[in-house]
Amino acid sequence: MATKSRFIQLMDTTLRDGEQTQGVSFTPAEKVNIAKALLQSLRVDRIEVASARVSAGEKEAVTNINQWAKQEGFDGCVEVLGFVDHTRSVDWILETGGSVINLLTKGSEKHCREQLGKTREQHTADILQTVDYALSRSLKVNVYLEDWSNGYQNSPDYVYALMDSLKEAGISHFMLPDTLGVMSPDEVFTSFSDMCRCYPALQFDFHPHNDYGLATANVMAAVRAGATAVHCTVNCLGERAGNASLAEVAVVLRDKMNMQLSIDETHIVRLSNMVENFSGKRVAANAPIVGSDVFTQTAGIHADGDHKGGLYKSRLSPERFSRSRSYALGKMSGKASLKKNLELLEIDLSEENQKKVLARIVSLGDSKQTITTDDLPFIIADVLESKNYQHIKLLNCFITSGLHLESTASLRLDVNGAKHVISGAGNGGFDAFIDAVNKAMKEHDYTVPPLADYEVRIPKGGHTDALTECVITWNCGSELRKTRGVHANQVFAAIMATLKIINMQLHELNQNTA
Repeated sequence: MATKSRFIQLMDTTLRDGEQTQGVSFTPAEKVNIAKALLQSLRVDRIEVASARVSAGEKEAVTNINQWAKQEGFDGCVEVLGFVDHTRSVDWILETGGSVINLLTKGSEKHCREQLGKTREQHTADILQTVDYALSRSLKVNVYLEDWSNGYQNSPDYVYALMDSLKEAGISHFMLPDTLGVMSPDEVFTSFSDMCRCYPALQFDFHPHNDYGLATANVMAAVRAGATAVHCTVNCLGERAGNASLAEVAVVLRDKMNMQLSIDETHIVRLSNMVENFSGKRVAANAPIVGSDVFTQTAGIHADGDHKGGLYKSRLSPERFSRSRSYALGKMSGKASLKKNLELLEIDLSEENQKKVLARIVSLGDSKQTITTDDLPFIIADVLESKNYQHIKLLNCFITSGLHLESTASLRLDVNGAKHVISGAGNGGFDAFIDAVNKAMKEHDYTVPPLADYEVRIPKGGHTDALTECVITWNCGSELRKTRGVHANQVFAAIMATLKIINMQLHELNQNTA
């Protein structure tokens, strides 16, 4: 059944509920920066930034956020969780310059009885006392019905009796949490629909958790049932399995339910990166919207379809989030994947050279090496300058290196059909390799020329597992010659460059003696 388009508020609780993630504690400065980005850049409607009476650092952060919010026109958008403690939480919030309290009440009879040791009537009296005091001090009051999902299931009479007692109390939002993330979409729709039908004049927020991985689906059900606001966090931060992902919720509500939202999607990834850095909780590479790999096509057939007609593109485009699509290079790459990357680099190669480069990419991918667009110029340069000389072949190589220990190299070589098993030692792995090669090549009246220069680099912005390019300048008597090697291991990159100079010189020697 189609849902009529309407405006849905997004309330981000990264700075309150998200901070209940194991091991996450934002500094006051980090909280202020995240709050500013959420309201000013991403344009969420409301943010919940702290729990009252937690610490002096928390109070400092909330005070700074409230001061900034008032100056920038976001007064009323900053909310703080408070407790049913009459004056204490309200006064704490007022001292920070706050204007909204989200009052935590018990939404299930079991919580009320076993955690508070009170009857519903006693708890209701305490709630109304705190609400009245907050309203008298000009605070806006929202109310959480903690554990509402279980309360509705196990003690619906308690829930309705509590709502009947509070519905005329001047509360702005009734916030219905699935505190333990136990609901399914059908259960959310049924229970939320009942609440909206029984209390049509009230505004209901939905506060989901993701314990069953259903948080986003449950948001859809709640909105379909009549929720006017949804709570979420950046990067799914939150206790246990976390809360609903802000990125997922925003995109699903817009794309799948045609809802109207305030947020500016182009800042979603920037906020995700900020929270990732401040929280220390890494985002999965395949996380929807914000993951590093989600706009990367790996299979060559997908790249081919995009090249011929955008066949593997959808409404969920990277450009919406200030990102770009990429085409992975590896053993599953095809011609189209390579062409897409060449277009990005503005490099033009002949069909023959494209085949050579693709063969090298597939070979590297087969050895489980990660290849990026930044690696591609190294691979191209290496392939294009390579000749098919096979006078010397490295069949096997084992190199050891250690601190304050001499390095060793054990090699199996094929030199013009002759097999050599040889070892060498030296000051470092490459030096040990050269020693071993020179021992083998004595039988062929050849010595590796001395080095005039040796340069190693990785792609700009590369990682420690990036491909390494080694360019060696050789002193070949009357001239200097350069060869290049490309490998994930810098010693083996140098070895590849060495094998090239040997093959080139052996080829020339063979031609001169022919």
